[in-house]
Amino acid sequence: QVQLVESGGGSVQSGGSLRLSCWVSGDPYNVYYIAWFRHAPGTEREGVAAIDSFGSTSYSYSVKGRFTISRGHAKNTLYLHMNSLKPEDTSMYYCAADRVDWRLYPNYSSWGQGTQVTVSS
Repeated sequence: QVQLVESGGGSVQSGGSLRLSCWVSGDPYNVYYIAWFRHAPGTEREGVAAIDSFGSTSYSYSVKGRFTISRGHAKNTLYLHMNSLKPEDTSMYYCAADRVDWRLYPNYSSWGQGTQVTVSS
């Protein structure tokens, strides 16, 4: 059973940058598909970025060109580099994993606890 723990959230001004980290355990052979989602109050959970074991990535239209998902040198670490942040990026961010390639759909079986990102104007 895979477990995920996010970190790196915080407050930043509009136009700033932030890097989120997700530590993944229980996937020693890197067979899980992993993704980042965000869920702000009053909204549905939104897929932000996804990556497979080969490094193929997918991004939501709203963040493409600004956010980058990547795996660390150690495969148990996942990153979300967020640049040119906007107030509308304010949300709770979660990493998720599954043996199925759900890409940006919120059907992943395992989720982290979330880390808050707040972008001020």
